[in-house]
Amino acid sequence: MPNVPAPPMAPPKPTWEPKQQEPPYWLRPTIRIRLTLLYGGMFLIAGILLLAIIYMLAAQALHVGSELPFKIVSGQVKSDVCNFSEKSTPDAFNAAMNTCVNHQRQQALDTLLNRSLLALVGLSVIAFAFGYAMAGRVLSPLGRITRTARRVAGTDLSRRIELDGPDDELKELADTFDEMLDRLERAFTAQQRFVGNASHELRTPLAINRTLLEVHLSDPQAPPELKQLGKTLLATNERSEQLVEGLLLLARSDNQIVERKPVDLAEVASRAIDQTRGEAEERGVEIRGERAPAVVQGNGVLLERIALNLVQNAVRYNVPEGGWVEVTTDLRSGQAVLVVSNTGPVVPAYEIDNLFEPFRRLRTERTGSDKGVGLGLSIARSVARAHGGRIVAEPREGGGLVMRVSLPT
Repeated sequence: MPNVPAPPMAPPKPTWEPKQQEPPYWLRPTIRIRLTLLYGGMFLIAGILLLAIIYMLAAQALHVGSELPFKIVSGQVKSDVCNFSEKSTPDAFNAAMNTCVNHQRQQALDTLLNRSLLALVGLSVIAFAFGYAMAGRVLSPLGRITRTARRVAGTDLSRRIELDGPDDELKELADTFDEMLDRLERAFTAQQRFVGNASHELRTPLAINRTLLEVHLSDPQAPPELKQLGKTLLATNERSEQLVEGLLLLARSDNQIVERKPVDLAEVASRAIDQTRGEAEERGVEIRGERAPAVVQGNGVLLERIALNLVQNAVRYNVPEGGWVEVTTDLRSGQAVLVVSNTGPVVPAYEIDNLFEPFRRLRTERTGSDKGVGLGLSIARSVARAHGGRIVAEPREGGGLVMRVSLPT
């Protein structure tokens, strides 16, 4: 039996969905076309209504203007409008009749004009009201996009617009915004994952180094030179731990605060003062000030970090003798305000903004300072921004700074 060739196999089906061909631009129900049809139709309807009203008013005016202003009774001409004299000549009679007819025509035109103006005012009010309602209906997707953007900026990145309706410019804008939110959510998720991994990877070797150094320092047979070197290395390791903690806190505090609870700035400031009081007594710095209740919605740990950083900086950057730090809290114009002022060196106004940059200090090197790692004010500013507030620094007359933190209640 001869071999019969097998029928040719069908080509494999594509594994992707072929992209549907979009209709031409002039066939898409775009906002431009919809607004053109909407307002064109409105103008057409308003014109038809106005034309009909003017036609009816003109017909009424012509009816009134066409009525004879006189009557012939018993062979005599009588009129309630015109002044006809019984002994007037034909020329005088014709002139009086002409004047009377012109007066009646003018009166009819005045009536037509007044009623047309009233009709125009009424139609304008109706047109504005209808236009306002229709504009709100057309622009309602923009309001939805704005509300979603505010919720995303204030809470989380998981919200989407998911706008339904015709494939117009607004839907294209909403879809583009949703795609941008997807990318931002992935970026923030990757950042949080990186922060968590970096936290573990950086803390572990530093903790091991600290433990080894403490064990060697606890050896009573260790020579003094080795102990001194161990203390130096331990201080360096501690500074590295503070730097890592500051960097991680700075990375986390740049985001908005999702979970908020009532926090009293007075209590937060008192805790910060208690943690700094020992260092202040060693440096001979007096801490004073009255703290009134000022409750805000936020994260207590981060807000305490603001107060602690500001108070520590105020204590460390102070005068050698007779210095003081004043810490006050209050409510002003619907905002909770934390003010930390101190005595200290004179700070030029042009250097104020540089103090909030990471690793920047006043007239000191980027490294090698025993007063901190240079992240305190940067962290304070990031935390304040995450709570929807701000921090402002002003030079104090006579030396020192006035740091003012304003947070919404």
